[in-house]
Amino acid sequence: MREGSLDAPTRHPIDWQDPDFLNVEKINEELERVFDICHGCRRCFNLCESFPRLFDLVDNAPSGELDTVAKEDYAKVVEACTLCDMCFMTKCPYVPPHEYDLDFPHLMLRARMAEVKAGKTNATARQLAEMDRNGRLLALVAPIANWVSAKGNSLTRPLLESVLGIDKDAALPKFHTRTFIMANRGDPLTPNPAAPAFGKRKAVLFATCYVNYNKPSTGLAARAVLNHLGVETRAEYPGCCGMPFLEQAELERVAEQARKVSAALRPLIDEGYDIIALTASCGLMFKYEWPLILPNDANVKALSKAAYDIDQYVVDIAKKDGLPEGLKRIEGGVTVHLACHARAQNIGQKAVEMLRLAPGTEVDVIERCAGHGGTFGVLKETRVCATKVGTPAFRQAVKGGKAHLVSDCPLAAKHILEGAQGMAAQRGETFLPETAEHPIEIFAKAYGLME
Repeated sequence: MREGSLDAPTRHPIDWQDPDFLNVEKINEELERVFDICHGCRRCFNLCESFPRLFDLVDNAPSGELDTVAKEDYAKVVEACTLCDMCFMTKCPYVPPHEYDLDFPHLMLRARMAEVKAGKTNATARQLAEMDRNGRLLALVAPIANWVSAKGNSLTRPLLESVLGIDKDAALPKFHTRTFIMANRGDPLTPNPAAPAFGKRKAVLFATCYVNYNKPSTGLAARAVLNHLGVETRAEYPGCCGMPFLEQAELERVAEQARKVSAALRPLIDEGYDIIALTASCGLMFKYEWPLILPNDANVKALSKAAYDIDQYVVDIAKKDGLPEGLKRIEGGVTVHLACHARAQNIGQKAVEMLRLAPGTEVDVIERCAGHGGTFGVLKETRVCATKVGTPAFRQAVKGGKAHLVSDCPLAAKHILEGAQGMAAQRGETFLPETAEHPIEIFAKAYGLME
């Protein structure tokens, strides 16, 4: 038996419709098997909170081994997993094709699904996962919604904490009356005929729920960049990718979104359009998670092959077609957080590659989890843990001292900004970035496109 494996990891489809998938006894058997392997390895001790919790349970057990850890305590390990996939993709030597066949994140997902079936859910987290419903409703009353959710609102934020369990110190996303889809429709752009890639590519910008409702500027920047690079674009948003439902272990809802969105985009794929995800989570869902949940769906398969992250797409254009002139240095430099859902795609540091195309730009890299984990950094019961996990990333951001902070995960960027500002203030220092941005926004500014 090999101690570990250097083979490329492969993943099995998630057999979520098998009757035994939610059998609690069999889940506990598999948890015990996997936890025992993890206990003997411990390579993932610094990735997230799940592994320290597991190792503490074992170390504090009467025998110092897993056999005397109470089964009910397994839930503490499951709770801390944010499904970032980093253990599977970057650390674990026992993933398939190794004979141990270990997939820690998907086992946590399975255990979480069993908890949901048993009625053990967080009501607030489940409601926050309804991104399209929330976005449509709150966009209608955006000024009021943003006033209520403002971090400094001493009237409403304590109330949200006491009633809904949303930590009063957590920065919440803002909503816009004019969504990205509306802005794109009202202000069309055309491809740059002088660009080397002109006439060679056409792309659909998948708006994503966050960009559409919470940060249209990211979509507008992506559109401006691709048009400047000569790419014909159109914006589409058939619905949320379902990542929030995945985090809540509602795989039927994820499958529903996958069928709906892939069916809507399939005709455009057949017309030769590339599909561009504007956040790393959506890219991960399109390329990897959906095909594992619906492995026999033809539309899902087609979408997984046609999907790019926006940074990945720009770098691909630069390498294969070339860029138009005029790219300027990004003054003050950039700190790039490599989002876990970008790293899990195994495509390389595309945000870093893209920003280094701007001549003379200083780029620092944070390759640590931000700790936010969807609602993890928002809910009071888990925010302390999210802050603990994110502290190394906060520290690196403060130490770098760059003028800009970016991440392909907008919630991670916001969480790091918040943590770094607090850390710098405690030291009597000033943290230079005032806002957290997407890499494509900074790249657009380097071309002078978003003045």
